[in-house]
Amino acid sequence: MRITCPLCGERDRREFYYRGAALEAPAEGGSLEAWHAHVHLRDNPAGPVEEWWYHQQGCGSWIRVQRDTSSHEMLAVQLASAREDL
Repeated sequence: MRITCPLCGERDRREFYYRGAALEAPAEGGSLEAWHAHVHLRDNPAGPVEEWWYHQQGCGSWIRVQRDTSSHEMLAVQLASAREDL
């Protein structure tokens, strides 16, 4: 699988550290049930998902990737710092 880093270009996925699905965490002080669901009860959809990746062996940037889990096609990639909602 190849990931295109916005700063370094296309790279092998082994240069990156997979952080997980880009899901919103429960608010501070959230219930134990909400945290349990967030950590342990995630969906595993076939199709487009948003994920966090860290370019560990490259520029050190966090990127948010939209990837199709069925084909591993990269649909969109952007620096985490470029997102307006972060």
